[in-house]
Amino acid sequence: MKLIGRLLAAAGIAGIVVTASTVVAQDMKVFRITSGGAGGTYFPISGLIANAISNPPGSRSCNEGGSCGVPGLVATAQSSNASVANVRAVQTGQVESGLASADIVYTAYNGEGKFESEGEFDKLRVIANLFPEHMQLVLPKGAKLDSIADLKGKRVGIAQAGSGTQVVVLQLLELFGITKDDIQEAELSTTQSAERLADGQLDAYFYVAGTPTAAMVQLSATKGMELYSFSEEERKKFLDAVPFYYNAIIPAGTYEGLDYDVDTLAVGAQWVTSVDQPEDLVYEITKAIWNDNSRKLFDNGHAKGKSIQLESALNAVLTPLHAGAEKFYKEAGVLK
Repeated sequence: MKLIGRLLAAAGIAGIVVTASTVVAQDMKVFRITSGGAGGTYFPISGLIANAISNPPGSRSCNEGGSCGVPGLVATAQSSNASVANVRAVQTGQVESGLASADIVYTAYNGEGKFESEGEFDKLRVIANLFPEHMQLVLPKGAKLDSIADLKGKRVGIAQAGSGTQVVVLQLLELFGITKDDIQEAELSTTQSAERLADGQLDAYFYVAGTPTAAMVQLSATKGMELYSFSEEERKKFLDAVPFYYNAIIPAGTYEGLDYDVDTLAVGAQWVTSVDQPEDLVYEITKAIWNDNSRKLFDNGHAKGKSIQLESALNAVLTPLHAGAEKFYKEAGVLK
């Protein structure tokens, strides 16, 4: 019963009373969602999804004011090294699901790029496109770069190994003639990168995440920071090489002290699972994330939650949907 208690706590479920006899008497299904570091966006969003789809044995029904998730399901959000690590964990059956950027999902499924030596991740299936992730190049307060090329010789955070950010950052740098040998690279989470930048140990760091990103919210409110605006030429060159991204703006005021719009690039964050997950389970999970109760959770739980909309659930989804998710979207009229 200690394990069950920990799982319920991890799912972030409030107001649910479960007795030992009730849990033993009913089937319980655990559904893990791997995310990213605590200072990013994947982790809090995964927690909201876990809350939305959970309905532990013995809890009140949705009609009685209880959870509107999947009966008997306990979902948990787990921190991880983000996109690359998450698709590997889903492919190998270590977890039931995870969040990853659209480019990582597609290249892993097709065994391309970073995944060429591993072959096709043929078990990957998409549940939903969730929200846009923005490329953020963070600089100390008052600092300025004239171009990406100015990063040569500097101490640059390129995100942790196993993250989609690191994959795409290395692609970006290579496009502008910069290799790892040209910078003092630091493989750090967004929280670690923000701390190092604040302490003067980094000159810049990259992170691709939904805005506002928690670690940057704290950094901007304490030491202050700047965000680099990519030039039109830089964005075009990148988009020609990485078509999963698109032009985007981080509006002024997203972070404290930043009173200017930031020209950048964005990619969709997708929720993926394995083809081995039962069709009826994934159907119920997909149905649960789009009910009215979940809408309230997303709208009130995180700034990026408002971007999680049924109308954009299939945007830029080039990897096959799970059969259970596909069934729901056809019933909902989203997929013809």
